[in-house]
Amino acid sequence: MTVYEARIGRYYEDFVVGDVYKHPFGRTISEADNTWFTLLTMNTNQNHFNAHYAARAPAGKVIVNSGLTVAIVLGMSVIDISQNAELNLGWDEIRLTHPVFAGDTLYAESKVLDKRESRSRPYAGVVTCRTRGLNQDGDEVMSWRRAVLVYKRDSAQDRHHFPEARTGPL
Repeated sequence: MTVYEARIGRYYEDFVVGDVYKHPFGRTISEADNTWFTLLTMNTNQNHFNAHYAARAPAGKVIVNSGLTVAIVLGMSVIDISQNAELNLGWDEIRLTHPVFAGDTLYAESKVLDKRESRSRPYAGVVTCRTRGLNQDGDEVMSWRRAVLVYKRDSAQDRHHFPEARTGPL
């Protein structure tokens, strides 16, 4: 019998500059998603939750909170870019290029721009990507550059975190 460790994502060695990852999951944003996020983050701009108010603005309807759309697109990229990361090092050049509305479905893709060994952490490397979010029509709704500290394949930091069952092996 072979027991496989719980794993998903890529390690530093797996990244190749120029590679593009089309992240596997899309996400349709509901009105409830937008309202909850807007209220939880205490955003008081009525364009995000007051349909009567937003109808009189240039977009003509409620616009999804950009903090929510950034969080969703970032989350979509984790499976391919930062699942095996220690931490994010930073985001640059964040651009919100097209409004997002309730009912829109977001998708994301990332391109590896650079990679280098970490100078201070020998068990990891820095991977820099450009990520963009697309709506269901293929309109780019946002983009950014992100640097992530990703574990190397042989690092001990993300090993053996799965607990042993008290009742013994399966």
